[in-house]
Amino acid sequence: MTAWLSIVGACQLACAADNAPFAAATAPVLPGPVGGTLRVALSMILVLGALLATAWIARRMRGASGSPSGGLEVLSQVSLGARERAVLIRVGERQLLVGVAPGSVRTLHVLRAGSNTPACAAASDGALPSAGPSPPSFKALLLKSLGK
Repeated sequence: MTAWLSIVGACQLACAADNAPFAAATAPVLPGPVGGTLRVALSMILVLGALLATAWIARRMRGASGSPSGGLEVLSQVSLGARERAVLIRVGERQLLVGVAPGSVRTLHVLRAGSNTPACAAASDGALPSAGPSPPSFKALLLKSLGK
């Protein structure tokens, strides 16, 4: 009986295939060299745009953290060479001038709480600093602290 059903099913399938209109197979349309290049370029621009947008969002999220953690704040930094720099840091109420070089960090000077540098004092009261003996230059202090 199952053989009979399979033969009848095969006949019905063959008849249905004969009655279906014939559709000619069309050749797949391949993009030309310009279309392929354009598709690759647009995809690359899309990926690079997404990468830049993600980096921008990450930078904004990191900067939106509010106040610096632990009361540590970098006030200013100056490059002194290819790999050396001086950094002015505020830690609580104190300001530290720190020399940073590969493999070493040294405290160059500690400013007391409430003390102003001569430039800040001159700007605050409008007078020039006293004409007494001039303090050593920053370069001289830095070279002295580095042992040069």
